[in-house]
This record gives sequence, C-alpha cells and structure tokens, in this order.
Amino acid sequence: MSRTLWVGVGLLIVILAVAFVMSRVPPARGPAASVMGQVADFTLTNQHGQMVTLANLKGSVWVADIIFTRCAGPCPRMTQQMKLLQAALPPTSKARLVTLTTDPDYDTPEVLNSYAQHFEADPERWMFLTGTKKEIAALAIDSLKLTAIEKSPEDREDPADLFIHATIMVVVDKAGRLRGIFETEGEGIDAAQERRELLALVAQLERER
Repeated sequence: MSRTLWVGVGLLIVILAVAFVMSRVPPARGPAASVMGQVADFTLTNQHGQMVTLANLKGSVWVADIIFTRCAGPCPRMTQQMKLLQAALPPTSKARLVTLTTDPDYDTPEVLNSYAQHFEADPERWMFLTGTKKEIAALAIDSLKLTAIEKSPEDREDPADLFIHATIMVVVDKAGRLRGIFETEGEGIDAAQERRELLALVAQLERER
C-alpha cells in the first residue's frame, strides 16, 4: 500500500474518531456560550432578614429562578428542581442558588425561611429573596429576563392563582453577567438533561477567571 494511501486511511480514522466523540457531547447552546447582559445592582432581603446586593454574589457563579410560596402550580416542582441542583453541585463548588418571589406582600423573610427549610435549602448556598415589587421586577425582569405578571382577580382560577411567571432557571457568571437560560418543565422538556447541561455550564463558568 502506498504512503499516500496510508495517510488517507489515517486521516479517515481520525475524522471518524472525532465525529464519534462529537456525537457524544451535547450541542452547545448559543445563549449559554455568550454574554446576554449585565445584571444591574440590586438590594433585596433574604430569608434571614439580611440585606443582599449584587456585590454579595460577585465572584460566584449563581443560578436564579422566580416562584411564590402560595403557588399551587409549577413553583413546588421548580423548587424541587433547584433542590436537585443543590444536591448535584460538587462540595468544592462555590456556586450560589437564588430564588426570587413574585409575591413580596405575602412572602416575608419568615415565610421564605419556612419554605426554604421545607425544601432543605442550604442557607450557605441557597438564598430566597424578597423586597418591594419594583425592586424585584428590576432584577427579575430587567436583568434576569424572568417574566412575572400579576393576574387580575377576574382571571384567577383559584385564590392561589396569583401570577404568571417564568419556569426557567438562569445562570449568571462571576462578573454578574447573564450567561445561560434553561427550562425546568414544559412539553418535550427533559428536566434531567436540562439540569445536566446547566451543571456543565456552571462548572465551565467557575473555571473562568
């Protein structure tokens, strides 16, 4: 066999090997690989009554979602997904978890603390934040792209049907920049796969300097 033919066979083997490896790697998400915006500074209150600002999260990758404790719809499932994420993060990870409420009039720090304990939230890693509706909207809607709309009384199906809100989780990097959006539920959504991809992004961002 000629040298040229051997080289050709070798190149074919390399191409096939690369193709096989690439087929085993989940496709990169456009939003996850790019900077989608800068999170503006904020001042909110956590479940322990302590003030939290953007500076408190600087230097940590963080994952955020938005719920309300009286929610009888997706919120308990979303919080369970965050609990699974908490359990899956390696002990060496410094990533933080942030849950915002759409219902600050009801979700006081005391209520949020009880809710956090129900879901076994690690207070060193997972914070539940409340504040005024304006303050929450500025962070959730303007910075994190988390939709939250209060329903009018005539549109409510039951007393707990108070808000329409996003069911996504978003990832923010150590510099306070929005870097990824992941679904937690919905038609055709594989929550376990979304969580794996989210964890992979968190690990990637924690390696960034």
